[in-house]
Amino acid sequence: MTHTQPTKLDAAHFDSKARQWDDNPVFRERGLKIADAIRKAVPLRRHMNALDYGCGTGLLSFPLKDELGAILMADSSGGMLEVVNEKIAALGVSNMATLQLDLLADPPPSKKFDLIVTAMTLHHVPDTDHILHIFHDLLKPGGYLCIADLDQEDGSFHGIEVDVHHGFDQADLGRRAAQAGFADLQFQTVFSIAKDHATGPRDYPVFLMTARRAGA
Repeated sequence: MTHTQPTKLDAAHFDSKARQWDDNPVFRERGLKIADAIRKAVPLRRHMNALDYGCGTGLLSFPLKDELGAILMADSSGGMLEVVNEKIAALGVSNMATLQLDLLADPPPSKKFDLIVTAMTLHHVPDTDHILHIFHDLLKPGGYLCIADLDQEDGSFHGIEVDVHHGFDQADLGRRAAQAGFADLQFQTVFSIAKDHATGPRDYPVFLMTARRAGA
């Protein structure tokens, strides 16, 4: 599952939207619901170090910060990370750090993680198989991967002119994750995003996939 969308253009797009991102109640609700689903699916512990890839302004990880150890907040958008750093400072958070990172272009972090979370990011990544292999390599044996993203749709969520994956078929994504070395794959629908179109309102379901790297 590949396409030619240049990820660096995405960074500029999200830089321009970073300051207003948290003003959107849909984004805030989405973060809370995905965080709650992760909380129920994964036994979170204070000793677990986590990577939030495509973290945006941190709407997923801030709700989980008191249940985890060190959290590396990674995004290709410097504008988003500026907002994260301001929130870290304002709240006096001691277990979060930021890193500007595009895993398809930059060297991966040298450390390994107990948990990788990524929300509404995978459909922006051109090479799904490659990123799944990178996630696998970044996890400790027994570590957890949590991916939240759109179910497969017809392109109307972003508009067909936007070069992203049009969501994911759960069975296909599960096969790809298994081929990358993941086990214990589970899917659940977390919520739906409602959007108005000329033909009327439509709901776009968002799933959470959880998986583990084999090992201890």
